[in-house]
Amino acid sequence: MVTATHEASHQLFQKHPEALTPVFEALGLPPPVKTDFRELPTDVTEIRPVERRADTVLMFEPDMGEHFVLAVEAQTKKDPDKARNWAYYVSYLHAKYDLPVLLVVVCRDSSTATWAAGPFTCTVDAWTTQVTRPFVLGPQTVPEVTDETTVARQPALAALSAIVHSQSRRSAAILEAVARGLVSFEPDVTKYWFEVVEVGLESTPARENWRKLMQDVVTHFPGHGTLFEEKFLEGKAESKAEDILRVLNVRGLAIPDEVRERVAACTDLDSLTAWFDRALTITTAEDLFTEDPAA
Repeated sequence: MVTATHEASHQLFQKHPEALTPVFEALGLPPPVKTDFRELPTDVTEIRPVERRADTVLMFEPDMGEHFVLAVEAQTKKDPDKARNWAYYVSYLHAKYDLPVLLVVVCRDSSTATWAAGPFTCTVDAWTTQVTRPFVLGPQTVPEVTDETTVARQPALAALSAIVHSQSRRSAAILEAVARGLVSFEPDVTKYWFEVVEVGLESTPARENWRKLMQDVVTHFPGHGTLFEEKFLEGKAESKAEDILRVLNVRGLAIPDEVRERVAACTDLDSLTAWFDRALTITTAEDLFTEDPAA
């Protein structure tokens, strides 16, 4: 089943393969450069009865040095069936592209990371036919990013650190450093990375902490109308306006154009919050703007 963590992993490594820096360091290779990668199809099924699909498949093609294929998988729990699929992924990709294959598995907790490192063997009696040994990006191998300057230099690695260490005792410190480091970018870039991390944290307790940090560090100068603050508040206002109209629609109330336009144009969060509360109980959409509709 595809989870939010799988989606975040795919987004991260497909668009920002520089997040694979810990892997390349461990292999003694120069830091990865985005231009050295191209995405490959993730479908590794030759015969259709059973569909097999890796999270992300990349071709590493540096100007100098060995070319190889990377298959990146996110794994949130131990799963013997998935381990067997990994062996298939490696064999299939090796045969299809005639290149070495590196399987990278991303894990959020230490026990799953330890298990995912394998080795997973195909053995008959004393004879081993195949061995699958993934490289695991987990709490043991991904650095704990707690320095804001590192976040500014390597946002992809910082996002990976926040996700991978979401269950560690230093999670709060990592999330805070990453959040503060991300606001050094342009508003749209900051928003993008905030969302990547939030999706990657999925249903962990760290996700709520992250959402709070997103609000707390939205600007270093609250109330001064900076561009980032304006963009953030505009986004919140648009979301609240959509919620109000959705509630009225679900309740079956007719929404005149003037009501819809006034709600959509409002940027005052206090007014929108009050209107949302009224939307739950009013009998006509026009009552939305009346402080005491029953009076």
